Amino acid sequence: MFRSERVKKGLEKVGSRSLMYATGMTKSEIERPFIGIASSFTDLVPGHVHLRELERSVEHGIYAAGGTAFVFGIPAICDGIAMGHLGMHCSLPLRELIADSVEMVATAHALDGLILLTNCDKITPGMMMAASRMNIPAIVVTGGPMLSGRAQMRRLSLVKDTFEALGRHKAGHISREELEELECNACPGAGACQGLYTANTMACVSEAIGMAVPGGATALASSAKRERIAFVSGERIVELVRKEITPKKIMTLKAFENALRVDMALGGSTNTVLHVTAIAHELGIKLPMEVFDSISRDTPHISDILPSGKYFMEDLEFAGGIPAVMKRLKAKLSDHMTVSGKTVYQIADSARIEDEEVIRPLNRPYHKEGGIAVLKGNIAPDGAVVKQTAVQEKVKRFTGKAKAFDSEEDAMRAIMAGNIKAGDCIVIRYEGPKGGPGMREMLSPTAAIVGLGLADKVALITDGRFSGGTQGPCLGHISPEAAEGGPIAAIRDGDTIEIDIPKRRLELKVSKAELAKRMKTIKARKPKITTGYLARYAKLVTSASTGAVMKG
Repeated sequence: MFRSERVKKGLEKVGSRSLMYATGMTKSEIERPFIGIASSFTDLVPGHVHLRELERSVEHGIYAAGGTAFVFGIPAICDGIAMGHLGMHCSLPLRELIADSVEMVATAHALDGLILLTNCDKITPGMMMAASRMNIPAIVVTGGPMLSGRAQMRRLSLVKDTFEALGRHKAGHISREELEELECNACPGAGACQGLYTANTMACVSEAIGMAVPGGATALASSAKRERIAFVSGERIVELVRKEITPKKIMTLKAFENALRVDMALGGSTNTVLHVTAIAHELGIKLPMEVFDSISRDTPHISDILPSGKYFMEDLEFAGGIPAVMKRLKAKLSDHMTVSGKTVYQIADSARIEDEEVIRPLNRPYHKEGGIAVLKGNIAPDGAVVKQTAVQEKVKRFTGKAKAFDSEEDAMRAIMAGNIKAGDCIVIRYEGPKGGPGMREMLSPTAAIVGLGLADKVALITDGRFSGGTQGPCLGHISPEAAEGGPIAAIRDGDTIEIDIPKRRLELKVSKAELAKRMKTIKARKPKITTGYLARYAKLVTSASTGAVMKG
């Protein structure tokens, strides 16, 4: 029995069928499986402006396989445009709205299966959360990476050549005219930003976990291959519906461990911790932060992609994509089913590695450990996260003097005014899931630090989070957050802070008695936003250490 029979089968459904006929459907279309295409097409987001064409490709695949396709809209936000102002409060909370929206539409219309047509940062995990929650057959189809930009025969990327370039301009290294040239050429067209930032990281995770067809993560946004992937995914979803293959049959604990291992080998975004934990939560699978760290310790970093390295997503695509990475990692992966009908080992065995530098052998990695490290200590009893592969060796152990700020804006003003010096440890607090609210990304401050030439001279810690484009000793997701009375709220200007990434320690160098005394003086603060969805979000959201999911 199809789910859709709830709205179309039986005499009593004459009204429902009449409304379906009103949309132009035929009797034969009504009798087929109903496949929803949850599309995040929008003119607002460069990663999504081309999804209209992919909608058509998916539709053709669905009809070719004997299904009926329905496109419905899902909102999308570009983090790069939302960055550095009120808009960034909205980015992470949108994830929950997306999950709820997909769930509501798919439930109300009794859809049999879903194509999750997505691309950017929070949209992909939000859609995967919905499919997991409903346990309805689903396939992720991402819009693909953007091509690198070009200027003066040099490849350009968004983060390095715009956000970080601002700092280089401020430091007098490039002129205003050069900055404008970069601005106009860094992003040449549609697609997710060119490095292994959060959008492309989550695309890789979706393929590695088995929820996207092979090649789905890295095929370029501008390629015909992307359209073929969309068509094949449309065909496959009808098959999954007929065979009742649901996310719970794909996304097992072993599948999550596989996805995390691929992510660590690539050096993906720290936002993986938030999003993968949230998806697992919907399936009733617990993924404590220790699991991420354990897998990272046991997984060499074999692909050096922006921001930690010199390669672009297009290089990973031409080197063989995620199947080639899985081929390298096969001995460390578990075999399991994927939406393609092939198992992980079958995909790995059929893959070809086309570039030995883009995807290195395990015995010749870029780093012995994977991309993410989880640190704990008296500042972060429940954990903090760092992209360790984007940290220079000489600052993986860092001791500095605290300069504490209660908002991103205050910190940014200090950075741009030249008030941050070598040896400082910038503390940005009250930017967590509750305190922000919304756990803003700190790309503007971290990029400015890099552009000013301070990436290996200062550290930054926050209960907010970071863009996948962040580099340097920048530790986020500090839990408990300041708004929940976490110890980060007790840090004072001039305090000594010690960061030891190899030993996974983050410490405020004061006595237990002094810290306890300070903690007693911390008072609850009035929320920064007291109306609308963000106010409700602040009341219901949980800690970053548990994925910043909503209570209930």
